[in-house]
Amino acid sequence: MPPTVPAHPLQRPLLIWASCLGLALTWDVSALDLPVMRLLGDAQGFALRQAPLLKLGLHDGFKQVALGLLLVLGIWAVRPGGRSDQPRRERLAVLAGVLLALLAINLIKLGSLTSCPWELADFGGSARYVSHWAWGTPDGGGGRCFPGGHASSALAFVGLALPGLVRGQRSGWAWLALVLVMGAIAGGAQTLRGAHYPSHTLWTLVICLGSSLAAWMVVMHRQRLRAIA
Repeated sequence: MPPTVPAHPLQRPLLIWASCLGLALTWDVSALDLPVMRLLGDAQGFALRQAPLLKLGLHDGFKQVALGLLLVLGIWAVRPGGRSDQPRRERLAVLAGVLLALLAINLIKLGSLTSCPWELADFGGSARYVSHWAWGTPDGGGGRCFPGGHASSALAFVGLALPGLVRGQRSGWAWLALVLVMGAIAGGAQTLRGAHYPSHTLWTLVICLGSSLAAWMVVMHRQRLRAIA
């Protein structure tokens, strides 16, 4: 039997995004953010906050690797390609998705009143817990902690999976799995340190994948319009 072909080329990635959105909403409804953090910290703070592996390796080092990958991605996207290469339009769409994801995360963080867990009174700080859904309600802390900025160092690259997912190729699933694993490591490290709730990483994934999809649709739609013209 011939392989099943999606009715729309973006059906797979859109279903994946919808699943990620459902997971993030389900986690928020569960109200497990604060209970999880209470398992990791106490009134004296978080024991792993300054752990070298988490702080220097999985935070500082991870950021440097992400910057290097972004530079490589930029070169890959703009260089001329041969007949056997991935179409340049697709490469530019992937790059645009990564940049849009990083921009979206940072803009949302800039306006967020949600403070990091380690700022809560429960963990030695002065802030009180306020859900990130309580827009416009300050919690007494510094804010600007939602969504997870460090997790975006990995999850912003989720757009690398789109060319393969659109075509139903294994490479798309491989890229998706790799980015998700790296995002889980980056976000998990920050949760262990007390910097972010688990929900922050989940919403970073939703925003990054949504941004990549939006950039892909805009760039590829322009290509189709030019072809028609």
